[in-house]
Amino acid sequence: MTTNKAHTASQPEIELSVLVPVMNEAGNIAPLVEEICAAFAGRSFEIIYVDDASNDASPAELAVTAAKVPQLRILRHESRAGQSAAIRSALLVARGSLIAVLDGDGQNVPADLPNLEAALIARCPAGGDAVGMAAGIRAKRQDSAARLLASRAAKWMRRTLLSDTHPDSGCGIKILHRSLFLQLPFFNHMHRFMPSLVKRHGGLVIGVDVAHRPRVRGTSKYRILDRLVVGISDIFGVIWLLRRAPRQGQVSELTQAAGNDRAGS
Repeated sequence: MTTNKAHTASQPEIELSVLVPVMNEAGNIAPLVEEICAAFAGRSFEIIYVDDASNDASPAELAVTAAKVPQLRILRHESRAGQSAAIRSALLVARGSLIAVLDGDGQNVPADLPNLEAALIARCPAGGDAVGMAAGIRAKRQDSAARLLASRAAKWMRRTLLSDTHPDSGCGIKILHRSLFLQLPFFNHMHRFMPSLVKRHGGLVIGVDVAHRPRVRGTSKYRILDRLVVGISDIFGVIWLLRRAPRQGQVSELTQAAGNDRAGS
C-alpha cells in the first residue's frame, strides 16, 4: 500500500477526513471528489480514496484528480481486501478529528455531509464526554426491487437478532468521531454493522435523512444472494461481539498528567 503524498506524525490535525473506498469506479471518481470539495469549501478537510486493487481506469483517474485537488490523498491495496478493509486503511492514516465515510459509486450525496456533521455536533459537542455517529437514512432509495427486498430482509435480521433499531444500517454515508471509530472491532463487512458496534462502545447513533441517487456509471460489486448468505454468518459474529462488550463503566484518572506541577513541589 502506498500513498501519493507523504504523511508524518508532525502534520497538523484537520477538522474532517472523508474516506471513500473504491474498486473499479472509473468515471465516478472525479465528479464525486468535486462534490465533496464543494460541500466543505472553506474548511480544513482531506479526502482519502482507497483503491481496492482496481483493474479498470480508476488508478489513472485518481492520479489526474489528485494533481488538481490538493486535499486528495490516495491509498492502494495491491490485492483486493474488501470495503471494510479499505475503510480501515484510510482511518489509520486519517488526520481529522471527525471521520466521514461514503460509498464511491456516486449514489450517496456529499452535500448531505454538513447536515450529518451538524447533527453529530449538536448531540456530541466538542470538548464534551459524549461521542457518537450520525448515520444517513435514505428516504427514497434508488435501487432495484430485488436489492430493496434483500435490504428489508437484512434489516429484519439485524433488528431481531442484534436489537439494531437504526432504520437504515446499510446506508453508506455517515460521520463519527475518530476516537470512537478507532475503538470499534475490525472484521470483514464490519461497515454493515456500524450502529450496533457504535452502541457497543457507548456511542450515540443519530439518524439523519439523506438523499440517494441511482447509479449512473459502473456496476455494483455485490451479488444480492451472496450478500445475504454472508450477512447471516456475520450477524452471529456480531452477536458474539455484543455479548463481550467492555463493561468497565466510567474510568477516572487519580493521578495528575505527566508534566503538570504537583502540589507542594
